[in-house]
Amino acid sequence: MSFAVRVSLLLILCLVRGGLSFAQEEKPRASFSVVTSEEGVLVVDSGKKVLFFQQKPKSLKGEYERAGYVHPMWDLDGNVLTEDFPADHKHHRGIFWAWHQLSVGGKPIGDPWLCKDFLSDVREIEPALQDDGLARLRVLSHWKSPLWKDENGLRKTIAEEKTQIVVHPIRDNTRAIDFEVSLLAVEKDVRIGGSKNVKGYGGFCTRLRLPDGLTFRLKSGFVEPIRTSVDESPWLDMTAAWGEDKQLSGVSVLTHPTTVGFPQRWILRQKSSMQNPVFPGRETVSVPNDPENPLVFRYRLVLHNGEVHSKVVNAWQSDFEKQP
Repeated sequence: MSFAVRVSLLLILCLVRGGLSFAQEEKPRASFSVVTSEEGVLVVDSGKKVLFFQQKPKSLKGEYERAGYVHPMWDLDGNVLTEDFPADHKHHRGIFWAWHQLSVGGKPIGDPWLCKDFLSDVREIEPALQDDGLARLRVLSHWKSPLWKDENGLRKTIAEEKTQIVVHPIRDNTRAIDFEVSLLAVEKDVRIGGSKNVKGYGGFCTRLRLPDGLTFRLKSGFVEPIRTSVDESPWLDMTAAWGEDKQLSGVSVLTHPTTVGFPQRWILRQKSSMQNPVFPGRETVSVPNDPENPLVFRYRLVLHNGEVHSKVVNAWQSDFEKQP
């Protein structure tokens, strides 16, 4: 083997290794700032918008009122990835987490998925820029419904939701964004569940613009969406030409093993819908009222340029699993 070939192979090996891990010693390229308003909080990195957290309730002509979700979210090239109030499913909203079934003491209390008789009341939001080079949003929300009131006619808190969003700096043409959602019942016998049909969808969702040529890959390989959920997988990668320049880029959704129901099955859609690691399915589960044992969901989105090999996503998943 010639010297030139050996050097070329060495360079390729270094590049591949460099693209595998978020745990490198590379100095992060980030200069985060946050912009707060009555509407919510915008996270900016080196002058470029990253994501907006919607704090104030928002509706479409008085319908589909929602709050406590992320939209817009931008890719590494500044293209808006998410959708809000899309024509095909007006209740969908960017990066969100919701369930069709919500009950207290066996009584149905609205439909959080459809934004019907339900609102996530964002009580506190604390943006923080850390010395570790990360940007964090800590959010406290109360689940409320006009169908659940006290003797004075005021809406009572059904459950408490604590959410943390952590934005990582760009490394090797990738950005990680972590979501941790913790649910704690305030009332007795609070239960949540997905759709009552065989699809059972519900939980953490990404409502993204879906361009032509979108591909889905699970740990087991490429997969085509079907009406019901597909195989269990700790991660999903979606790759397509999202921007006007038609260059390939993608979003990987990773699941931490401490997430309830791990590993989860996936509802996937090629057009006009969202992508969802399903929990708990059509059967309801209890939301604990023990502060030491809430329901916890942990996901990481990895925004990347170009197409990535499954070995790379496996390495990202391994890094995420090492997070305490």
